[in-house]
This record gives sequence, C-alpha cells and structure tokens, in this order.
Amino acid sequence: MIVTIDGPAGAGKSTVARLLAERLGFRFLDTGAMYRVVALAALRRGLAGDDACGWVDLARRIEMRFEGRRVFLDGEDVSDAIRASHVTAHVRYAADNPQVREHLVELQQAIGRAGNMVTEGRDQGTIVFPHAECKVFLTASPAERARRRVDDLQRRGETPEFAAVLAEQRTRDERDANRPVGPLVKAPDAVEVVTDGLSLDDVVSRLAELVDTHLPGRPPCLNKAGFDTARPDTPRPDTAAS
Repeated sequence: MIVTIDGPAGAGKSTVARLLAERLGFRFLDTGAMYRVVALAALRRGLAGDDACGWVDLARRIEMRFEGRRVFLDGEDVSDAIRASHVTAHVRYAADNPQVREHLVELQQAIGRAGNMVTEGRDQGTIVFPHAECKVFLTASPAERARRRVDDLQRRGETPEFAAVLAEQRTRDERDANRPVGPLVKAPDAVEVVTDGLSLDDVVSRLAELVDTHLPGRPPCLNKAGFDTARPDTPRPDTAAS
C-alpha cells in the first residue's frame, strides 16, 4: 500500500508522514530531502543555478541514502545541513530542472515498488504515484506555516524574521504552483486535511484513520466536504437524508 502526502511548504508533511509511517509500520520516504541533498551537493561544488546540465550530471552521480531519520550524501550524514536556509533557497534549481526531477522520480518509484510506504512531497499523488491507494493533501494557513518555519529555524540556531519568512513562503507557493514540471496540485482523489489548531498527534491519528478506510475490504475514505473521494457526487450516509 502506498500513502501519499502532498502539500505546500510548512504544512508539516515530513514530520507527519514520518510519524504516520512509524504508527503503521510502513517505510517513510522524504522526497523533499532528496531535492535538498542535490541542492547541498551543488552548493558545495559551486554550481551556478543556471547550469542545468551540471545539476543533472551531479544528481546522477551522487549517492544519497536514508537510514531512519538520517540522510546521507556520499556517506556523510547531512540531515541537519540540508535544512539550512541557504540550501532551501537553492532547492528550486533542482526541483525546476526537468531532468533532475525525472531522475529523482524514477528513484522514488523504484523505492515504492516494495509497497507499504508513506511518501511526502509536492507531486506524489499526481505524478509519482498516481495510483496510490490513499492520498492526502496536507495544508495550513500561510501564517501558521510561516510560524512553524520560524520555530524550526530558531531550533537550528538561526534568527529569522516572521515577515521575511512569510514573504519567502508566498513566493515559494507561487513558484511551486506554477512549476512546469511536477507542480503543486491537489490530486482529484486526495483528502484535504487542514492542520490549523490541531496537535501533531491529532493530525497523525486522523491520517491513520483515513489509511484504515483504504485497507482491502474497507469503504473508501471521505473528503473534507463529506463525499466519497472515489465518487464525489455520493453524499455520506449520515447526511444523505438531510
């Protein structure tokens, strides 16, 4: 079974997906980390953002490995390094490069063939795993997402300003939505979950319930409006008579 969690930056996808995978006993794939690894490698080699061919060649040559919560680049643990602000600012050069994205999508699909995996990103339910059994679109208000990003950066020793983070996030949202390859789009059969006001445990529990409804022999889960995601015109049993 494949569970995809897509959504904008700062929605908490990575943390939620990892905890959900642990609760289900599934594997976890952080696809955002894959693009960050490529960006970090490019920065260390001094590659210009417009050197498209150089980024493709680099993406194909480096070795990235995931062990639990740790991420490795050519054998080095870069779990913290890939989350730095200067790496975030350069991720778009990897994400917007069609050939880099094609290479990473192939890696993601190869990893997914073993099944029983929770994967998160921007295009997991639309491009990478269009036939995934359960798809989630995780989001939150812009202010909430910016606040979370500020908290995360502060924990890493940085001193970001909320207004600057919010502005950068808006720019990134627009870029993600209009990306020519793998844009951020909610899959038609994805269940939208808004996390404002919910604790981390609340979110994970809610997603675990959604996954449970997709297990063999169970009815399909319901989207936020209360309709069967497989048949959007079918009302929920408890609202059909109202």
